[in-house]
Amino acid sequence: MSKLIVILPCFNESSIIKYSIDKLSNLMVEMINNNLISEDSFLCFVDDGSRDDTWEIIKQFSKTDKLIKGIKLSNNFGHQNALLAGLMSNINKADIFITIDSDLQDDIEVIPDMIKSYKLGNEIVYGVRKSRNTDSFFKRKSAEFFYDLQNLIGINIIKNHADFRLISNSILLELDKFREINLYLRAIFPLIGYRSDIVYYERKARLAGETKYPLRKMLSFAWDGITSFTVFPLRLITILGTIIFLLSIIMIIWVLYLKLFTAQTIPGWSSTTIPIYFLGGIQLLSLGIIGEYIGKIYKEVKSRPRYMIEELTDIDKKTVDYDN
Repeated sequence: MSKLIVILPCFNESSIIKYSIDKLSNLMVEMINNNLISEDSFLCFVDDGSRDDTWEIIKQFSKTDKLIKGIKLSNNFGHQNALLAGLMSNINKADIFITIDSDLQDDIEVIPDMIKSYKLGNEIVYGVRKSRNTDSFFKRKSAEFFYDLQNLIGINIIKNHADFRLISNSILLELDKFREINLYLRAIFPLIGYRSDIVYYERKARLAGETKYPLRKMLSFAWDGITSFTVFPLRLITILGTIIFLLSIIMIIWVLYLKLFTAQTIPGWSSTTIPIYFLGGIQLLSLGIIGEYIGKIYKEVKSRPRYMIEELTDIDKKTVDYDN
């Protein structure tokens, strides 16, 4: 039987964490009784610097339930880094790993199907939403546009897949070779390759608490994660360039209107004004985009740790790779 570790990133989830522990513990016991996973399988909750009592709840459950273990990060390092912390802290400790958000909006009932798919030879099993009917119209259309845009520009990504997936330890060893600071796991796993499969499910409504991905964070994540504070001025240049570029389009339309339909223009004014606005906007936009890439290079060169672990339950702290 395969040993399973379920990695669950948490951030201010005190209102739902007890429910999640109860539901997942029951599922784990059921899978152990059905000989689908080994008895030493467990749940690993990664507290990503929560400001409520999420970590205290995890610690309390870990004292009485061998299925519950936890990792507390020293600060809020972000969802992707929390996932990585949970995975790398348990590398070579299990045969398979499943990552899922602790609010359990992803359907845990398909986890046995994921494990069965692994037993058929698939090293990665992606959890993919059947539909986005529970999303608002704006969120649904913007998400579809985001996925289509990525595929259009050559990024191999699974449509309607977030971070609910099963990977084998072999895949985790390959992931460990990726050393970049700017993490985008949704694109990294398809890049790794290996035999893969898809399990479809219906995403549920959130039972309690607030979403950790409001519009602002969604847009930031779509731009490849939140950049560090030292890159923020470069982001402002990009925004400024975009605004000026859009205003230049409006100005071009206005100038052409005056030129073609009125007699209010001075000869040569149109041909002078249009290039100034248009090229100025293009230049600022281009500088902003270049600045974004320079900012990412800057962060990679500094090579700061992607996460730092403050406390563990009963996971051997000496085995944790802090270089990640």
